[in-house]
Amino acid sequence: QVQLVESGGGLVQTGGSLKLSCVGSETTVSRNAIAWYRQPLGQQRILIAAISIGGNTNYADSVKGRFTISRDNAKNTVYLQMNSLKFEDTAVYYCNTLPFLVDSWGQGTQVTVSS
Repeated sequence: QVQLVESGGGLVQTGGSLKLSCVGSETTVSRNAIAWYRQPLGQQRILIAAISIGGNTNYADSVKGRFTISRDNAKNTVYLQMNSLKFEDTAVYYCNTLPFLVDSWGQGTQVTVSS
């Protein structure tokens, strides 16, 4: 079973930055494309950033130019650097493989951006 654990969320003011981490088991990160998803309260979970095994990245238009996804296979970790945060970035952030595995959703990490 693929297990990924998110961390790094918190409360930040508009315009601030946060860096999220997604830690997997020894081979989970290196052998899979990994994506960050987010779910605002009362809304659907959506994909916002993804990184392929080879390091190619893709972003949703809403975060392009502000968020950066990266991976460190030696640390079994995928990061999401979030800059210029906006109120509408407030959500629970999750990581999972791409395509996602239904049984691999974790608890997520809450990001709250105060206006």
